Amino acid sequence: MKVGLFIPCYMDAFFPNAAIATLELLEKLGQDVYYPLDQTCCGQPMSNSGCNKDAHDTEELFIKNFSDCDVIVGPTGSCVHHIRDNFDAIEQTSEVKHVRQNTYELVEFIHDILKVREFPWAEFPHKVGIHNSCATLRSLRTASMSELGEPFFSKPKTLLSAVKGISFAQPQRPDECCGFGGTYSVTEEAISAQMGLDKVRDHHDAGADYIVSADTSCMMHQQGCAERNNVNIKFIHIAEILNGARS
Repeated sequence: MKVGLFIPCYMDAFFPNAAIATLELLEKLGQDVYYPLDQTCCGQPMSNSGCNKDAHDTEELFIKNFSDCDVIVGPTGSCVHHIRDNFDAIEQTSEVKHVRQNTYELVEFIHDILKVREFPWAEFPHKVGIHNSCATLRSLRTASMSELGEPFFSKPKTLLSAVKGISFAQPQRPDECCGFGGTYSVTEEAISAQMGLDKVRDHHDAGADYIVSADTSCMMHQQGCAERNNVNIKFIHIAEILNGARS
């Protein structure tokens, strides 16, 4: 199986360690990973702002880069959600449909497709709070939604529970949006910042040493809120823990 590795543009710029950990983790799990060197933005910011014409070229390039892959894996839920559900600026050819139907977020790929439940090299002796982005929670369904009152499940927690030494903090409002929302954090800055700070404090008050997420865009927002308000908490991508990071 040829696995195309999609690294979002902001992640490539701001979270290279998480991107490298994703590659190393997939290779440890026996995957044949292909990384197109000329990949760039998937077009989500433009599409979210209603600028579909501006998203056309980025979507076209994405298809060109990944159309010959069996699956495409990205370590971020919001971009994967965009590709699967909102990649509408280009003609829906068989290649486009193939890419959309076979693009996975990292956690769901490991949990649902590879069905891995053991990470013998991983140890993380810290208490973590899990942040599920709105996209991974409510669109990709990697965890249960508390507002629906449905039976609890969490694919990220299932994977992390296999890591030696890890423990979990339970915030009061685990499914509440952190306020990032992509361009929402620009157009509604004050509301977004307060939501982010509330989210960070909820995890901190629950005793979390780290906030761990599969979505670095939310982590970037929350980390900024924490640093500006002197909340003593750290942030790490789930790929880094599963790949063997200790701190």
